[in-house]
Amino acid sequence: MAIELAPIPLPATASRTEFDPDFGREVKGVKPGELTPEQFKEIETALYTVGPGSLPGALDLCTSQHGILLFRDAALTPEQQYALTKAFDPEAESYGHGNNKTQSTKKSILHPDLKTIPRVPQVQLIGNGMVYNHEGLESAALKHPSHTTFHKTRVSPENEALGITRFYRWHIDAALYDYNPPRATTLYGITVPGGDRQTVRYSDDDDPSGEILSVPLGTTAFVSGKKMFQILPPELKSLAVRTSVRYAPHPYVWMAPARAKSDGLGIVNEGLELPLSELPEWEQSKIKTLPILWKNPVTGELHFQVHPCGAQELIVKPLPLGASREGALYPDGEHIKDLGKVRELLHSMQRPGIAPGLVYPHDWKERDLVLFHNRGLLHTVVGAFKPDQVRAFHQCNLAASDVPAGPTEQDIIAWA
Repeated sequence: MAIELAPIPLPATASRTEFDPDFGREVKGVKPGELTPEQFKEIETALYTVGPGSLPGALDLCTSQHGILLFRDAALTPEQQYALTKAFDPEAESYGHGNNKTQSTKKSILHPDLKTIPRVPQVQLIGNGMVYNHEGLESAALKHPSHTTFHKTRVSPENEALGITRFYRWHIDAALYDYNPPRATTLYGITVPGGDRQTVRYSDDDDPSGEILSVPLGTTAFVSGKKMFQILPPELKSLAVRTSVRYAPHPYVWMAPARAKSDGLGIVNEGLELPLSELPEWEQSKIKTLPILWKNPVTGELHFQVHPCGAQELIVKPLPLGASREGALYPDGEHIKDLGKVRELLHSMQRPGIAPGLVYPHDWKERDLVLFHNRGLLHTVVGAFKPDQVRAFHQCNLAASDVPAGPTEQDIIAWA
């Protein structure tokens, strides 16, 4: 039985000219926990592309993609969720941050957010409030991540009462140390509390010129890494295609004392990061240096995929022979170690890509399963729940068996 794809409803805030109408699709007619090999192949093709053909390496495919696939009213055990996620990378074995690692690293900023399902350690329980007798967990105190504990400034209690909130932390699902970034992530909504919509404010309360975005309570917000690259001016496209990011060792421990920008896109540069000498034991060989742009394995499109909070250094290649130097940044290449400059450059390149008209805030329903291309999108937790609002989700992503492919020499020549 062939799968059926239908457009996902786009928010009224989506830009009619800039938002990609192929961004996501709802998958109908199949049970995601009981897919045949043929049905999975259709789903894999749909995630990476929107054209005809078969994976891998089909030549007759469109260069667009569905970065998100939505399954409504899905029944899914942790074992089935793990199997579905693993099908995108059969050689992958462990959770994206390693099995049973996040809860044992108490200094990590991720420590309060994840509870491991005991019999399937690749699947995490996330959410808000107290959950009892859940998949082998007698009880779990869940805490929805909030900007109030991570941002440099916070929404005032008065504005919070009016429904004003913020993006928490724009990111890709990745350990960014030792383990390779996962290819795909699955998020499964089990208990989804209802409530009034909230309004994301991009800037501080005292900045009346800041952008805003209306979102459902507890949404997960997504943006396209492809669009983030496409809308850059030529000089920043040239910089992006030539640059790699070196992440800090144990980046989620390193960043934990620091505080984020009001738009959730990177860290305020105050020197509050944990000194390298105080991190858990680390090895130079396990530090991740990854290209800014990751290549879709089928379409060849380039996606701007950087976790700005964990970035420590930028390594820029020189312009290729014969490229115009007019207006070029770092035409002779550069190893940028000034953390303030690293953050300034990344924010200037990524900020246009999270403009309100480019954000898809998913309106969660119970038993929604969202499958997304982790190497093609950025996403963030949004909003705030009251302590008695119970929310329970299962999340699964797997440390990949390969490293994301970056731009080819031909790409660098084309965009530099």
